[in-house]
Amino acid sequence: MSVDPLLVTVDGTRLGCDDVQRVAAEGAAVAVDPAGLERAAAAWQVVREVASSRPVYGRTTGVGANRAAEVGEVGAAHGLQLLRSHAGGAGPLLDEARTRAMLLVRLNQLAAGGSGADPALLGALAEVLNQHVLPPVHRYGAIGTADLTALATTALCLLGERPWLRGELPAFAFDPADALAFISSNAATVGEAALAACRLRGLLDTGLVIAALSFLAVDGSAEAYATAVHEQRGHPGQRAAAARMRELLAPDSARPAARIQDPYGYRALPQVHGPAFDATAGLAAVLTIEMNAAAENPLVDVAGRQVLHNGNFHTAYVAHALDAARAAMFSTAALSAARLGSLIEPAYTGLRPFLAAGPPASSGVMILEYIAHAALADVRRHGVSAAMGTAVLSRGVEEHASFSAQAAHGTTDALAAYEVVLACELVAAVRALRLKDRTPGPGQLRGAYETAAGRLDPATEDRPLDADVQAATAVLPLLSHPR
Repeated sequence: MSVDPLLVTVDGTRLGCDDVQRVAAEGAAVAVDPAGLERAAAAWQVVREVASSRPVYGRTTGVGANRAAEVGEVGAAHGLQLLRSHAGGAGPLLDEARTRAMLLVRLNQLAAGGSGADPALLGALAEVLNQHVLPPVHRYGAIGTADLTALATTALCLLGERPWLRGELPAFAFDPADALAFISSNAATVGEAALAACRLRGLLDTGLVIAALSFLAVDGSAEAYATAVHEQRGHPGQRAAAARMRELLAPDSARPAARIQDPYGYRALPQVHGPAFDATAGLAAVLTIEMNAAAENPLVDVAGRQVLHNGNFHTAYVAHALDAARAAMFSTAALSAARLGSLIEPAYTGLRPFLAAGPPASSGVMILEYIAHAALADVRRHGVSAAMGTAVLSRGVEEHASFSAQAAHGTTDALAAYEVVLACELVAAVRALRLKDRTPGPGQLRGAYETAAGRLDPATEDRPLDADVQAATAVLPLLSHPR
């Protein structure tokens, strides 16, 4: 993709999760590469040729259980009916970033060729993104076999038939015959998952930075991160986690360890954190394939000048990759809560119970454990596999679903809870280091410590800690250096 941080050029072949983050969350503009327009135009021509001589699902026929009903000369009217009947959804509206992610992913998929939709739609979607116009997209309406309600609503906004949630654009001459060609996509799910993958990658690195601060507070043993240990086990995530801990702790490597072996929160950190690194990398790889695929049903095969009805709308890969990422996230969040437990224990820190500094029986940061475990319970609850669900719809002809949309929503929700868990550990780690009058040696970890300490209240008397957790949550993105 383009190296300009303010512009992402869309061509249907090279969109990545970082590009989705830049456009959807950071507001970068988009431009459409001519090659993408050419592919879309070629597919548009072929589908019209084929539809004149044989049935094409959704273009000359109904959809779902109505697939055998031919619409014939009323095809355009049928397409408008299809958009109207499938638009809407229910529940809360998606936020701006997730909505923009959907628009970008669908734009790139159309540029991949294969949908048969009007190539002018690419420019129209680019204009929606660049003008920061938003369609109203509801949370509920998809189960992993296309985000029909979200994209049908977007199409009606383009037509001028429904109001935009924010902003306004002239009505686009959307050909209703292209209705299914536009809405048969999981762009909302893939876009949300791409944002989640970027966020998780950053939080995983932040988690290691916070773990390193906790490590210093308890005088941990760095033997657990030694190169020789991890050379014996070839998991790339485990090796990366151990290498990152060695890098962060290198300036403090001369400090003696207090124990021959530390609790699992420190000693088994690479073995638990590693699978989360690997799952996140696997998720990003799946999403890169999805957002650059012409995963259309029916698929317009330009080279063969044919239209192929297929099952590429099914997102089992996305659902399982998201499920794996959430499960791995829970394990590393559980270790963060375990390290928090060590930080309030005098046997590990040499400080008073709960890092208290007031009169006897002061509670200190006692409540942080309750907060962390409440948030951890939500990470665990959202970690339940969405792909274990099933559904039989449309009079029995659609008898399976991946529930990737639910997996994406669950991942977004789990990330918010994961941030709280990490924030609780950070508050305690910074307080412990302050009480021990200990600062990390020169390097990345000292910079992270100073950044966090500069935003966290140094007062140690018993007081409400909600503002501390909030401040720690806000500082998390400033601590990470994701690879």
